[in-house]
Amino acid sequence: MDTKVTTAKAWESEQWEAHIGQQVRRARLEENSSQAQLAERANVALGALKNLEAGRGSTLRTLVRVVRALGLEEWLEELSPDPGISPMAMLRAARDSAPPKRASGSRRERA
Repeated sequence: MDTKVTTAKAWESEQWEAHIGQQVRRARLEENSSQAQLAERANVALGALKNLEAGRGSTLRTLVRVVRALGLEEWLEELSPDPGISPMAMLRAARDSAPPKRASGSRRERA
């Protein structure tokens, strides 16, 4: 079993915030941008970006704007995958679109 995944599942919110902040910081540094440059591109306050990178909490709006400014929309797709059509919805759709069954005629009693 992958211990990294097991450990991550047991993380508290603060640990996730710190981890995500580190990832944002790493991505920013890889593109050689300053915090001020990224904050301006993302249209967020510099303090909000600093808090995000430091793992001190942030809003979802700040995270989304920063991730998009970094060109990392796939992060958002990972957080919110398209569930597709559920099997039950497919069955209901098939049932609802099936042609109606023909009524059988009444049976006559034999004398």
